[in-house]
Amino acid sequence: MPSMQAVIIKDGKGPIENLYIGEIEKPVPGHGEVLVKIKAFGLNRMDIYQREGKYPLPPGAPETLGVEFSGTIAEVGQACNPMWKEGDEVIGLASGGAYAEYILVRQTNLMRKPPHLSWIEAASIPENFLTAYQALVPIAQVKKGDDVLIHAGASGVGIAAIQLARLYGANTITATTSTQEKIDFVLKMPNGATHGVNYKTQDFAEEVSKITNGKGVDVVIDFVGQSHWHKNIAALAKDGRMTLLAFMSGSVIKEVDIGPILYKRLHIEGSTLRSRSNEYQADLIAKFQKDVVDEITGSEGHGKLRTYIHEVYPWQKIQEAHRAMQSDSNASVVLSPFHTT
Repeated sequence: MPSMQAVIIKDGKGPIENLYIGEIEKPVPGHGEVLVKIKAFGLNRMDIYQREGKYPLPPGAPETLGVEFSGTIAEVGQACNPMWKEGDEVIGLASGGAYAEYILVRQTNLMRKPPHLSWIEAASIPENFLTAYQALVPIAQVKKGDDVLIHAGASGVGIAAIQLARLYGANTITATTSTQEKIDFVLKMPNGATHGVNYKTQDFAEEVSKITNGKGVDVVIDFVGQSHWHKNIAALAKDGRMTLLAFMSGSVIKEVDIGPILYKRLHIEGSTLRSRSNEYQADLIAKFQKDVVDEITGSEGHGKLRTYIHEVYPWQKIQEAHRAMQSDSNASVVLSPFHTT
């Protein structure tokens, strides 16, 4: 069988030092599938959890890391839409397998690469922007005039969510981060946050109360979980909506008073994207491509939405890239794509 190069985890899981480039079997597209030659792929925090054996893979997902990429179609499987042809430039979201020369992906998980974006800029779009779009639009139903609170504001998804909230007409957008440097970044970027809060030194619930003249926020996007729960509930306005995307501080919350959920008529929904059904992902991607993709430019562009790339690594430096992501020292990072050439 033909082989290809890919990033492999020695022993299937472990520390950063277990990552290396080796040979695996090159996939063959089946019914409704497309094989893509990867130009660049994105690094996401879930990759770290998967490498450590802490991220449950959805059924059928490849063990190879990586969920977002840009590249060209190398082969089209049976029963694919005739719109897809060899050589087409695409971006995509997958259940895994992007840390490789080639990736097998469902045709419905592909989008055409915007011609004005580089391969690197294009690879920064799928996971971060789709996650933010899902959290804000179909789940939290953000609308014009809403006041929005976004945690981890300087993360890839946070930066995307801030800009999307602007695109959909939010009144105020408060972003929480851990340093003044990150606050400065989210406030100064075009279409950035209207307010910044350092959650380590300030009470963000008190701050949003001041910002909204006591009303509270209509939407909260949270990745943190346990340590933010009580303040999130306090920060929400009546009929507020909160989307939970992760629980980086833990998932167990002690002494929970569910009264405010009832009295404020709160809507709280947890969400993942990678484990969603094929049909759900296809519908989300189609709506995102129709409503959002053409608004995205590189960081030097003039679009309503922009990608922000902190650093680009050759994929031979995969250990260094994981180390940089894991250290959480990269203030304005969306992600770090990798060239495979």
